[in-house]
Amino acid sequence: MDYNNTPPGYPPQPGQAAQVISVKDWMITLLLLAIPLVNIIMLFVWAFSGGTNRSKSNYAKAALIWAAIWIVVYIIFFALFGAAMWTNMQHMQNMSY
Repeated sequence: MDYNNTPPGYPPQPGQAAQVISVKDWMITLLLLAIPLVNIIMLFVWAFSGGTNRSKSNYAKAALIWAAIWIVVYIIFFALFGAAMWTNMQHMQNMSY
């Protein structure tokens, strides 16, 4: 299989294998994902830009989906915890009188 027929940034033609992402490219990707705020921006760029390798695009989409799931879980957790704390504070306030 020849992975170098397609120019970088372009999807492969039908019947042609996708370009393999090198270890160096993955190292740069992981370095960018370790930088706060840059990581979120780059995930959106890689997930929704047309010139990104399909593997990196799928990884970025999966990472954004997991981030959304965890944000929802955190919101639910803090809402329940906040409601419990509010109820406890009200109960303590009523008992002091």
